[in-house]
Amino acid sequence: MPKPLINLADVEFDDIEDNGYYSSRRALFSASIGARQLGYNLTELPPGKAQCPFHAHRAEEEVFVILEGEGELRFGDQRFALRPHDVVACPTGGPEVAHQIINTGRVTMRYLALSNQAELDVCEYPDSDKVGVSARTPGAPRLRGLYRRGAAVDYYDGERTEPPDPSGS
Repeated sequence: MPKPLINLADVEFDDIEDNGYYSSRRALFSASIGARQLGYNLTELPPGKAQCPFHAHRAEEEVFVILEGEGELRFGDQRFALRPHDVVACPTGGPEVAHQIINTGRVTMRYLALSNQAELDVCEYPDSDKVGVSARTPGAPRLRGLYRRGAAVDYYDGERTEPPDPSGS
């Protein structure tokens, strides 16, 4: 069993995002301290950047604890100023609880992110009209896909509607 604690000064930033506006560093440390059903990370967000697109989860609830810096929370159709010691709850749901943290300050923003680890999650992105699907199964590769909402197909699209030929011909 791993040691059940870590000091945030000692975490290793192992998830680096460098995609223009979406640039951040995250230290994903849940497994290293023995977490099984909760995910934890420390995020560093440079000035003028966002960690990820505006989104809402259907199965994973998130909470963010602002440690350093200032920014803005987009939440549904509202915006809120963020400062150190703010605690942000992002419950599951649709566009009404979609969220995004933006560093509007002059220094790097640091925050602790926590969430439950759902085996199945659907995430929607209201700004880009995308839907993401994610499935985790122990011992199997993670299944993940992103789709445009307008690209929906019929349930039987691409399926044969005739029974298979039993003779194999």
